[in-house]
This record gives sequence, structure tokens and C-alpha cells, in this order.
Amino acid sequence: MVFIGVSLLLVGIFLLISNNLVNDLAEQERSRMQIWANATRELTRENSDADVDFLLSIIEDNHNIPVLLVDADGEILLHRNFRLPESVDSLAVLDISERNMKFLKDKLSSLTNSRNKIEIVIDDNTTQYLYYEDSTLLKQLAYFPYIQLVVVLIFVAIAYTALMSVKRAEQNKVWVGLSKETAHQLGTPISSLMAWTQILPTMGVDSEIVADIDKDVQRLSTIADRFSKIGSMPDKDEVELVDAVKEALAYMQSRIPKRVKLTISEQPAAQQARVMLCKPLFAWVMENLTKNAVDAMDGEGKLDITINVSTRMALILVSDTGKGIARKNFKNVFTPGFTTKKRGWGLGLTLVKRIIEEYHGGRIYVKDSEIGRGTTFSIELPLILN
Repeated sequence: MVFIGVSLLLVGIFLLISNNLVNDLAEQERSRMQIWANATRELTRENSDADVDFLLSIIEDNHNIPVLLVDADGEILLHRNFRLPESVDSLAVLDISERNMKFLKDKLSSLTNSRNKIEIVIDDNTTQYLYYEDSTLLKQLAYFPYIQLVVVLIFVAIAYTALMSVKRAEQNKVWVGLSKETAHQLGTPISSLMAWTQILPTMGVDSEIVADIDKDVQRLSTIADRFSKIGSMPDKDEVELVDAVKEALAYMQSRIPKRVKLTISEQPAAQQARVMLCKPLFAWVMENLTKNAVDAMDGEGKLDITINVSTRMALILVSDTGKGIARKNFKNVFTPGFTTKKRGWGLGLTLVKRIIEEYHGGRIYVKDSEIGRGTTFSIELPLILN
């Protein structure tokens, strides 16, 4: 924000300086046109004793400012430096073509109400008017500040994007480092626990108790394996999507409250759908969405998982009857740290989005939600086409 603020301040300073330059140049051009008008007046006076050659040199010296000299009735007497539709060498309007005359009259009409007008009083009975356009240089300089503004804004946008990319890269490194370190730290106690599950039966411990302990140890091993896969592209296998979803939810079905009714349904077209999945990470996605849904329903409601396919994508809809999400937060729910819970890090859906989009080339988003009525998340995964 400081970088953007300083950049905008510099842009403002550049615009102010450029605007002052444009105004100074405009005043200089008006002064030149005033001298040109004075020279024209002296040349048209009958008793003028001015140096004719000098006055003509002043008039001829104007090569870049388009001018029109008209009489009191609005008839064009002289034109100079306009790019006419048909070329003409003469300064006077003698023998000018109809097309060129229309062009000059249009120019005169556009200049009538501008500030670029100088009155030339020849005598008591004769008055002429000099109209002029800004020179090409002045026009270019007038546009330059805005071009400069666009360039600076583009530079700021690029720099901001680069800074944010660096920031995200650093966050990713921390994320990956923590994930792999967690997996590493869990490895040793898990290995020890696995060994104990082999020893406990020989010590007379009930086999059912050992079996339950073994399930939890296997669960810890699965979690450690998931963490170890974060940060590098995981290996994926070709699987049937329906089976993968059911397998991923098998662990949760026995652990969600009995007052939550979980249903898994597939459309006929989805029964043979095959996708490339890293099953441990996909299971993590489904578990996260399921836990969030159960929390949103306060442990009571309906959770529907629907599997379907479109032309090229497999579709998984996760719908609950929970508290719902405000529309303004549809995208924010995937932002690291965003959470509506009293407890939690706000990283679950961020992780889900990373797994689906970065590791599986799919897409996840809030398809629909209504406060007090529930939410539907949509997962899209590329189909394996025959």
C-alpha cells in the first residue's frame, strides 16, 4: 500500500508538471498568433509604414500552427497549415475546391466557440478574426500526461503483481515446509505405535482394543502421508469417480452425528466416469467438506453428495442444510485465515482448493448458498475421455 501510495503521488506530481508545461506552451502559441494577427493588420492597412518584408516573414514563419483568417461576415480569407483533403499550395482561398472549402468551414465552426480566437481591428469599418488550432506538438504534449499516467499505472500493476507473487511464493514455501515437517515429525511416533500394536496382543491386551488402536494408528499414518504430498505434484491413478467418492467418505460415515443424514447418489451417466486422482488427497478434500457441512448444521440436518458428468468434466455437488454463506463471501471462504468458526485456522478450504485446482486441474467453488437454508459446493474434475 505504501508502494502504491508513493507511485500515485509521483503520478500526481508528473501530471501537475506536465499540465503546467502544456499551459505555458499554449500561452506562447497564443502570443505568436497575436504577433501574426498584428502583422496581418499592418499589411492590410493602406497607410502603414511598416516593413512589408518583415511582416511577410512573420506570416510565412508559421509552419506548425493551423490558422484561419475570416472577415466580419464569417467568410474565409486565408488558411494555413491545415491538412486539406485535396492538396493546395496557395495561402489564399482563391480557386479552392468545394471539398476543401467544406473542410475549412467545418474547422471554422468547431473553432468559433473556442478560446483560440483573436480579433483584428483593421480600421473603424473593418474587423477580421483569426482562429487557430493548437499545434501538433501542443496536442501531443496535452495527451502525454495521460499516456504517462497509463504507463505508470501499468508499471504499478505489474510491480504489485510481482510483489504479490513473491509473497505467495514465500507463503507456499512456509506452507510446504510446515506440511513436510509435520509429516516427518509424525513418522517416528507412528512407527513406534505400529510396533506396539504388534506387541500388545502378546501382552494379553484384548484383541478388539488392539484393533481399535490399530485403526487410529492407520488413520495417523494416512494423515502423515497426506501432509507429505503437499508441495509437490502427487502421483495420480485412473479411478472410477463414484468408487473414489464412496471410499473417501467411508471413514466419515461412521463418525458424523447420527442426526446428520448423509446420502451419496450418482446420476446414470456418472456410473462409469473415470478421472485421474491422488486418492489420499481427494479423500482429504471430501473429509474437509463433510466436516465443514456438519459444523454448519450444528450436528443435525441433511448432507447430500451428488455425482454427475458434463461433456468433459465430472461434477460432485456437496449440499448441506446448514447456516449458509453470504454471497459476498463466496470467494473469501477459500482465502487463508478466513473462518466463521470460533475455533479453527481457516485453512481447510484453502487446502481443498489447492488440491483440486493445482494438483488435479479441476475447479471448486460455492455453487449456491442461502443464509439459514444451506450451501452447495461444486467440484469439477477433468474426465478421462475414451
